[in-house]
Amino acid sequence: MKRSYSRLTSPLVRESGDLRPAGYEEAMERIVSGLRPHMGDAFGLFSCSKATNETNYMAQKFARMVMGSNNIDSCNRT
Repeated sequence: MKRSYSRLTSPLVRESGDLRPAGYEEAMERIVSGLRPHMGDAFGLFSCSKATNETNYMAQKFARMVMGSNNIDSCNRT
């Protein structure tokens, strides 16, 4: 198997406009702090009928369980 050196080996976080490597715990904390203000009815998700059933299932689970929102729509109904 050929190794790609352009592949990410750790999360990157933006600091003063530049990306730097970070640990997974720091990266997850930044993700949570960025999403927290948008939890509940402030969050909405639109999924696509061209995605797999599994992908759409995980998207709606994320919206409902993680973000606490029932604002989910799909192009399936058009």
